[in-house]
Order: sequence, then C-alpha cells, then structure tokens
Amino acid sequence: MKLRSIFVIALWAAGSVAAQAESLKVAVTTSFHNSGLSEVLLPEIKKDTGIEVQLLVVGTGQALRLGEAGDVDAILVHSKAAEEKFVLDGYGVHRREIMFNDFVFVGPSQDPAAIAEAGSAADALARIAEGAFPFVSRGDDSGTHKKELSLWTEAGITGEERAVDWYKEAGAGMGASLNTASGLNAYIMSDRASWLKFGNKGDLEMLFAGDPALFNQYAYLPVNPEKHPHVKVKTAMKLEDWLVSDRARDLIDGYVLEGGRLFVFNAKR
Repeated sequence: MKLRSIFVIALWAAGSVAAQAESLKVAVTTSFHNSGLSEVLLPEIKKDTGIEVQLLVVGTGQALRLGEAGDVDAILVHSKAAEEKFVLDGYGVHRREIMFNDFVFVGPSQDPAAIAEAGSAADALARIAEGAFPFVSRGDDSGTHKKELSLWTEAGITGEERAVDWYKEAGAGMGASLNTASGLNAYIMSDRASWLKFGNKGDLEMLFAGDPALFNQYAYLPVNPEKHPHVKVKTAMKLEDWLVSDRARDLIDGYVLEGGRLFVFNAKR
C-alpha cells in the first residue's frame, strides 16, 4: 500500500512537472484583456495545445519592459514602432501580426467640440483643444497612449498646450480610463473593442471613427532566448502556430458584440 502511494505521488508529480512545462507567461495589453477576447481564446488554446497561458495584463510599454527583463515568454501588444525596436534590439525573436481593430473617439452625446463633423482624427483633437473641452488620456505609456500622443503631434498641439484644467491623464488601463471619462463626461480615445465591451457608458457615445490613422494592429513577439535562456521559446512558438491557425481565425473573427465585430484576423501563414 505504501509503495502504491509513493507510485501515485510520483505520477502526480510527473504530471505536475509536465503541466508546468506547458505553461506560458504572456504580457498582453489591457485593451486586449478588457475586450473579453482572452476569455474566449485561452480555454481553446489549452484544449487544442495543452498550453496554459498566464496573462500579465499591462500597457504596451510595460509589456515590452517585461519582455526586455525576461519576465515573460512572449508579448501581445499594439505599437508597431516600439515592437520593431524591441526586435531590432535583440529582445524579440520576431514580430508576427495577428489581428487588428481600430481606435475611436468617444465623448459626450451633445458633442460640444463637434468632433463628429471632423475631417480627420487630428482635426477632432484640434477641435477639443480649441474649446478646452475635457479629455481623458490613458497617460500610461500604452499602445493607445502612444497613438494618442502621435495624433496630438499631427494636430500641432504640444504637451504645453494640453493644459491640466481640461487634459486629464488617468495613468490607468483602458477600462479604468473609460470609467474616468464617463464620470467626467469627457472625450477619450479608445480601441473599438474596449468601447463596445464597456458597460458604464453613461452619457458617452462613439462620435468619430474611420480615419486610416486610427488603424490598430496587434502583434505577437516571442522573447529571444539569446537574451534570456530561461524563456520557453518552443512553447511560445507553439502558441504562435495556434494564433495564426484557421482555428484562431474563426474564433477571432467570430467574436462579436452588439455593435459589431471587435477584431479582424489578418495573420499571414
């Protein structure tokens, strides 16, 4: 009996080690997580591949820093220039595009800045700045924040011109920043998926979208084992194979809420 118990324990331990070997730490953006897509994909990934994905939900900037430090095995983010630098600096094996959605401008239903009539995203921001209407920024070095800052630059509005009496930096993820905007009845730039999923809209409405400048690409980057030998690059590549598969395409393209599809799969095989 004692020998049998030892054998059972040994089998359990071996199984635990095997399961642990198939776990994978992936840093993902708050916008991806807030969209609810992770709740759809993760169970199917585990079912199809045996990989238990452990998410670290942060902004793109923090996700990249976690990759640079070797604290995760892969990242899924949305800031192309920063991602390309990550690979160029040797921290990522490569950059693989997976899916996209777009950014939208949300604001008070009365739209005092008349951004619904804007000709471009930059024009929308210029209208908000001109009237000093309340605007909430993520302010967290996320992919959304990086895109927002580039659009302010395009609009010709400097940081000094974004006065604190109307320009509020939340320093938080997309969901928390949307909550702040809802509470202040302010304008905000959001990814479409987070906005559609958001349940505390208050008097806010989606007012401007469709500018090609608001395109929002998500990419997957395995961390380079040459920098961090302990990272699980084989498991990360196994997950990547799944993310670009027909199975992933069907799940990503099939994820819809009232208001439309949240992401569009565009991975190249």
